[in-house]
Amino acid sequence: MAIKAKLTTFDATMIVVSLIIGIGIFRTPAMVAAAAKTPALFYAAWALGGLISFIGALTFAEIGGRFAKPGSYYKVVAENYSSGLAFMLNWTNVVILNGAGAAGVALIGAEYLAPIIYPGAAPGTAAVPLTAVILILGLLVINYLGIKTGAWAQNVLSILKVGMIGLLAAAAFLSKKVPEGPAALPLDRPWFFALGVAFIYVFYAYGGYQNSINFGADVRDARRNVPRALFFGILIVLACYLILNAAYVKTLGVPGIAAAKLVAAETARVTLGETGKLVVSLAIFLSAMGFLNVTLMQIPRVYYSMAEDRTLPSIFQKVNPRSQVQEFGLLFLGGIILVSIFLLQTFENIVDYVMFLDTITLAIVSSSLFVLRRKAKRTGEAYHGYRVPLYPVLPVLFIATMLAVAAAVLVTQTREALYGTVFFALGLPVFLLMRRVSRRPSSKGPTS
Repeated sequence: MAIKAKLTTFDATMIVVSLIIGIGIFRTPAMVAAAAKTPALFYAAWALGGLISFIGALTFAEIGGRFAKPGSYYKVVAENYSSGLAFMLNWTNVVILNGAGAAGVALIGAEYLAPIIYPGAAPGTAAVPLTAVILILGLLVINYLGIKTGAWAQNVLSILKVGMIGLLAAAAFLSKKVPEGPAALPLDRPWFFALGVAFIYVFYAYGGYQNSINFGADVRDARRNVPRALFFGILIVLACYLILNAAYVKTLGVPGIAAAKLVAAETARVTLGETGKLVVSLAIFLSAMGFLNVTLMQIPRVYYSMAEDRTLPSIFQKVNPRSQVQEFGLLFLGGIILVSIFLLQTFENIVDYVMFLDTITLAIVSSSLFVLRRKAKRTGEAYHGYRVPLYPVLPVLFIATMLAVAAAVLVTQTREALYGTVFFALGLPVFLLMRRVSRRPSSKGPTS
């Protein structure tokens, strides 16, 4: 059964916000500060990273306008390059990037909540992974009820997380607390190399907006409203990130940020006391829920397009006509996340594995814009939707930056990058197997 458009522009905008603001901004600033060392490089990493991400969002806004289909992050590569490449990219995307990434978010959210609900639990016990599992199971139930139920929960969680970011930043700026000790750490490497390493973690925090094009069949008037949602959503995120990082520096200083594993909770403790730390920890846990919820909403749409392309069994394409939920796909994704929680139990390891694959995938999917424009020109297709400004300069700049970040990961985390490359290559025999398993008459459409 075909997917029916039920989501509004506001729904789509809140989806963009939660696709980006997961848990990264509450955790990665410590990793950025440890790499950047100085306030100037710290701010430069976040500002330049935000600018490049904004350019990326503009690029994907045009892709979303020109290619409004379910699971477009897969399908735009399959139709414009090859199904094999699309599968290999999304094989890593659905198993590592989203499964492990969502597991990482669940674990960090659980780290913030565990001290509240398990006050006597010592670090390293099963309290954190157990809490993460309970979180995932709860969200699976919500999304199993229907796409609109998931969107309603998404709107509430997105508004809540933006409000809590504003509250935390306001508390920091109104506080008279100032950081103790030196303003910077010793810079033990060339500034440009330090900035390059910092970018790895900055782009992890800014990533996610590209997946909004997976809702091309769910958003009403998607050719117009997906680009709008991307534009407004990324602007909200940029404001939140820059304000919150300024609050971190004002309260803790760059050395303090680098030393604080749970930097947002530490900022709350310094500015609001122990009670504030508990309240903000709970709010950050809810922010993690928002990211996980939107992940459960959008990844099954990728499964849909893969099944439509015969690179997954047809059961992944089945949609409940009442709830518009791909029930099997949703439960399959939930299972991947739950397994990942116990295989990859530290956030830093997940970032290292994710970023090499993610940046290369971003570069390839972004490049499809050139193919879409060339096809439209050749066929005389009339397109009156959004167009990225300064084409082709901005898309080329974005693609070049993503490849540069991938190179930085290869140099600084070579083992993790090579593991990711091996996993990518393993997608080819899996693709050939899936094509054989999923062979069916071309005239046979999706079933309900």
